[in-house]
Amino acid sequence: MEQKEPTFLGHPVGLYVCAGTELWERFSFYGMKFLLLLYLTKYHLFTDNAGLEVLGNYAGLVYAMPVIGGLLADRYLGMRKAVVFGGILLCLGHLGMAFEGHAAADQAGEIVRDDFAIQVFYFSLALIITGVGFLKPNISTIVGRLYGEDDPRRDSGFTIFYMGINIGSFLATMICGYLGETYGWKYGFGMAGIGMIAGLILFIWGQKYLYGHAEPSNPAILKEKSFGPINKENAIYIGSLGATFFIWQLVQSHTWVQWTLIVTSALFLVWLVFFLVKECDKVQAQRMIVLTILTMSTVVFWALFEQSAASMTLFADRVVDRVTVFGEVTASQLGSLNALFIFTLAPFFAVLWVFLAKRKWEPSTPVKFGLGIIQAGLGFGALVVGAQMAAEGDTKVSIIFIVLAYLFHTTGELCLSPVGLSAVTKLSVGKVVGIMMGAWFLATAASEKVAAELSKIASVDTDGGAIADVGAAIAIYSDYFLKLFWVGVIIGVALLIISPLLKKGMHGVH
Repeated sequence: MEQKEPTFLGHPVGLYVCAGTELWERFSFYGMKFLLLLYLTKYHLFTDNAGLEVLGNYAGLVYAMPVIGGLLADRYLGMRKAVVFGGILLCLGHLGMAFEGHAAADQAGEIVRDDFAIQVFYFSLALIITGVGFLKPNISTIVGRLYGEDDPRRDSGFTIFYMGINIGSFLATMICGYLGETYGWKYGFGMAGIGMIAGLILFIWGQKYLYGHAEPSNPAILKEKSFGPINKENAIYIGSLGATFFIWQLVQSHTWVQWTLIVTSALFLVWLVFFLVKECDKVQAQRMIVLTILTMSTVVFWALFEQSAASMTLFADRVVDRVTVFGEVTASQLGSLNALFIFTLAPFFAVLWVFLAKRKWEPSTPVKFGLGIIQAGLGFGALVVGAQMAAEGDTKVSIIFIVLAYLFHTTGELCLSPVGLSAVTKLSVGKVVGIMMGAWFLATAASEKVAAELSKIASVDTDGGAIADVGAAIAIYSDYFLKLFWVGVIIGVALLIISPLLKKGMHGVH
């Protein structure tokens, strides 16, 4: 007799195992992400430009690696083995981040740094990048496999999973950000590592509730010999560790990461043109072109949105008055606002789209994308107003303006992000959905690098990690944020203008 899979609150128990694992993985990820730039500029005394290059390299590679990790899991490992392997690498990487070494010091005008500690830091980043590549795409895939194709619980299951992500993000930026900036960087990074260990333990304990849905499709192939006595499964693990050493060097090279993304993007576009001409009929080609335009527009949105861990974090640390009725908050803790607004606003948006759909007023996907980009621009408009008011009053910027910026960015995210991956699956030709999903992640990776590069425009000279002239810094940030405001508004409006044409090219896909 077939064993019935247990449920909790109407959903498979495996869903909560995956949601809890992802909660702790996101806890570890966001726990260190918002500390990263502050740590480099205030502890190791990197310049803004040097720190931003490391952040851009790291974030870009983190979003590029899931393409490879997902492919290896699909063809060989299966999702369960990939998640466990990725989780182990993440634990090692996050705990490695807790090794601070000696703080940099200015000796006779020369910055002296602990080079060994910095190399440990870079290698820890490489472990995290590889680990995310194996864990992130596959934990989501497991959730999908827990439900049948027509299971009406699927959407609500992914909603629960998505809430786990945001709970992890919120807790991480509040707890790790506070510990890192108040008691020492190693405590913030160490807490992020402890979170990942908790996630890995939960996943290993809960494997029995996955009921084979995450196992390799062809287990026998893993036992086949690959290199001498080494079977294919172990070859993947060894090769991935070898790749980690390569990524260790890559994450230190701004130029190599930049050119890797440029060349990969160019190769994809060449393949796309060939595929459209040779393999697609008119309807398929037009849908694929619309998808490509939407994917390229996300580079703009995420490049604006991801200023949060770059220029916006430095802005918050240096020129924002962070004293509230609850006490002073740290700059990294302000990153929790995005998750907080997701909690409060996501249900409203879900109801709004249903309300509009019933009346046939729901915006098309291209319109939602345009609205999302415009709102990202408006967030920077709020920062410009705050900066100008501070300059007139010769004070620091009121915290309310960075709260408003996060509010606009989150409403923009809720317009664009939930429909993005759905658009990939609906508009792609069936046999290349995987490639187009990879292109979506590639666009996200590129946007992370673009975000860091853009932030260099607002680079501010520091002395021992601190700024000498608050007023001058406010002026630099104000001018930069004004540029981002116009980028968001102009490109968002342009997308709205061409949205009827894009909607026509979708040929009935909603």
